[in-house]
Amino acid sequence: MSQLPKDLLDILACPRCRGPLVVEPVSLRCDACRLRYRVDDGIPVMLVHEAERLDGGDPELDAGTPAVS
Repeated sequence: MSQLPKDLLDILACPRCRGPLVVEPVSLRCDACRLRYRVDDGIPVMLVHEAERLDGGDPELDAGTPAVS
């Protein structure tokens, strides 16, 4: 992954729960939601419906019950 600027990482949060993200080699991970957001050419794709579930499920299945109140 292209190195994301620290000031960008400081303001990025999970779009589903607004929790912190963990930087991985080619993605950003939310441990609370168990979602992984890919980074394409240095641009984080922060779309819940395009995120990868860490448990192998479909992120769309949880979309009906938002994590953020």
